[in-house]
Amino acid sequence: MRIQHLSLTNFRNYSRLELDFPPGVVLLLGDNAQGMTNLLEAIFTLSRMRSPRTGTERELVNWLALEEDLPFARLAAQLQKGEETERVELSLVQNGLSTPEGNGNTLRKHVRLNGANKRALEVVGQLSAVLFMPQDIDLVSGSPSGRRHYLDDTLCQVDSHYCRELQRYTRVLTERNFLLRSLRNRSYDPSELTFWDQRLVEHGSYLVLKRRQMLEQLNAEAQRIHLRLTGELEHLRLEYVASVRIAGCSEPGYQMELLAGARGTSVSQNVIDLPAVSAAFVAQLGKMRNKELEQGVTLVGPHRDDLRFVVNGADMNVYGSRGQQRTVALSLKLAEVDLVTQIKKDKPILLLDDVISELDAAHRSHLFATLDTVQQVVITTTDLVHFSPDFLARATLWRVSAGRVDEGLKLP
Repeated sequence: MRIQHLSLTNFRNYSRLELDFPPGVVLLLGDNAQGMTNLLEAIFTLSRMRSPRTGTERELVNWLALEEDLPFARLAAQLQKGEETERVELSLVQNGLSTPEGNGNTLRKHVRLNGANKRALEVVGQLSAVLFMPQDIDLVSGSPSGRRHYLDDTLCQVDSHYCRELQRYTRVLTERNFLLRSLRNRSYDPSELTFWDQRLVEHGSYLVLKRRQMLEQLNAEAQRIHLRLTGELEHLRLEYVASVRIAGCSEPGYQMELLAGARGTSVSQNVIDLPAVSAAFVAQLGKMRNKELEQGVTLVGPHRDDLRFVVNGADMNVYGSRGQQRTVALSLKLAEVDLVTQIKKDKPILLLDDVISELDAAHRSHLFATLDTVQQVVITTTDLVHFSPDFLARATLWRVSAGRVDEGLKLP
């Protein structure tokens, strides 16, 4: 897969932009705050139908356009998938309703695929893209919610049914928590929770199973890539830390047990199916019932799960240096490229935002070797000093300045 053409109107600091993208490596050169990251954000937004940087769509609209009577923004990309072409389009238009902050009207999404109106969920993943940004180190060092979001985002890109089940689970979880809070101070009939328990297990079990299955594949790819990035000095293992404990399934232990962990082990050696997950989920909901009623919140389910990164037996969330955490996050994103390729039989577009300057020479060399296998890569940088002459000779160089892109630059 690759982008053939990208069109932006009133997106961030781009009032109007039309770009023909070549295959291979596109190198965006510019100073900070000129629009390089915004360009990557636009591509990723067309992939997920949401921004990776903000949940407020009003922030995506060019500030000059916000002063107009009918502010709007439009993003569109023409894609090449094998011998076929597709067009993905996202428009943000004013809907007349005021924002909660009172700073203007909210915006409504209009999504199109090949000219036909679609729901956003139907278009997610049509443009396959993997984005790595400096703040992605938080995947390793940050909170469990960020890691859960990463698992959900990756799965939604390759499994539309997972995305629907995630939406259903989230709605059920909200309703069940509301009911639990209302039951704290009054007597209740246990059957009041039965319906929501059944729906929670139905949708949540699918999420847990698919996360485990994906992590098995992701773990194998991440191990291989991390060995190459570290010169075979560090062995990475991904572990799914689930709140739904399944009988007969080995779960990760405490740090002392991890220090004795074997190299190259997978997430789990057990075959786990949906009935096994559902049975375990039901049993643990029963055990936690009194505590959930006391606290007024659901304590078991995929919304409580986590992802652990173990390098040479040490948990990187606790014991990893910033350099190690950055390399783990990069390994994870490069493994995601391979995972998406295996599932969709087409390589995703790789987006790297100011990554090269954060790596030492050895890591850069290993990364450049990996990039040769990707059909299309877009990299931002403020300086060309970190790129070898051979790499620059193969790349297409564009300069980005104040919302303008100058194509076809020659190296000095």
